[in-house]
Amino acid sequence: MKIRTITTGISLQSPQEQEKIKQAADFNHQAQIVFEKQGYKVQTIRIATNPWEEYLQGLSKIEIINEIQILEQLCQSLNISFLNIGYASKPKTIDLIPDINKNTSIIYCSSKIGDRESGINFENTRESAKAIKRISQETQNGYGNFRFCAWANCQPGIPFFPSAYHTGNTSFAIGLELGDLVMQAFSQANNITTAEQNLQLILEVELNKIAVIAEKISEKFAVAYRGIDTSLAPSLDQKNSIAFAYEKLMSGKFGHSGTLAISGMLTRVLKSVSVKICGYSGLMLPVCEDIGLATRANEQTYDLTHLLLYSAVCGCGLDTVPIPGDITIEAIATLLIDMATLAIKLDKPLSARLFPIPNKKAGEMTTFNSPYLVDCKIFTVN
Repeated sequence: MKIRTITTGISLQSPQEQEKIKQAADFNHQAQIVFEKQGYKVQTIRIATNPWEEYLQGLSKIEIINEIQILEQLCQSLNISFLNIGYASKPKTIDLIPDINKNTSIIYCSSKIGDRESGINFENTRESAKAIKRISQETQNGYGNFRFCAWANCQPGIPFFPSAYHTGNTSFAIGLELGDLVMQAFSQANNITTAEQNLQLILEVELNKIAVIAEKISEKFAVAYRGIDTSLAPSLDQKNSIAFAYEKLMSGKFGHSGTLAISGMLTRVLKSVSVKICGYSGLMLPVCEDIGLATRANEQTYDLTHLLLYSAVCGCGLDTVPIPGDITIEAIATLLIDMATLAIKLDKPLSARLFPIPNKKAGEMTTFNSPYLVDCKIFTVN
């Protein structure tokens, strides 16, 4: 098991509050040292702020981009390679996201398109679709969309990017990579009931170890601890693929009958572990971040409709899904609306990180040049 991220959340009143960022970066590095001394590998340390609309209000587009670039440079100088500036909640600020994306390299952000209280915001949804389309056209291979998503019903304190944002006093949360534990639990089972029992026992032991260390860190450095996002962050390691773990319990392949039942079981376990949990705490199925998911996508054992179906019992939605570059804004918006409808109807956090691939059609391969993504065939959008 690896620690995917230690994410510290801070609230800014203005972009000049650089001391808060320095303090968060120092805390992250200290927390990383503590975990690594206990034998854990920490892949990334990250900072998330409150929504950038709050501390950059009243500025022009040029001023906003300039201030965000200054924040980015500060983080880079502090050896922080992931900074999330929160979400945009208005059409005019969502419209700025492609410019922010184009002029930065470690800045992540999102757009809010709905919640349980107010329903779907259709203006924000269309503006988000436009942003996704434009980012795909203005960044190499459409890769800029790796740093942007649209979401519905997401709460503060998610440690995973791009949906992360913060409210209130400084706090931190942990995101894990649990594929190896799932593979271990499923490899030792010959049916779904035994697999569930195995996974529950393994996670209880391993996650409580993490929680104890996190609580001690919180006490030592006087930084509030929000919990563990128990979501199954993916692995580019073939032997720890989420999809291939599923297949230990199936007679067929990921996407075939039984996939939905296993998805539901996984989420049930992830939400029932006796540690403080936060964020999604559900199953992630990011197509281009898991070699097994990408392999089965190439074999067309599942499609976009399947992913939405699985989101109904797990979730974080539609994540790192490559789609044709010539897709219309209206078609992107329709996908976002479907995702938001599920999130609001089921009262759960869901997000969509879509990758329109310039000059490529459904069935063609992506050509990402990224340590974070694996290539796969582009999905058909009906």
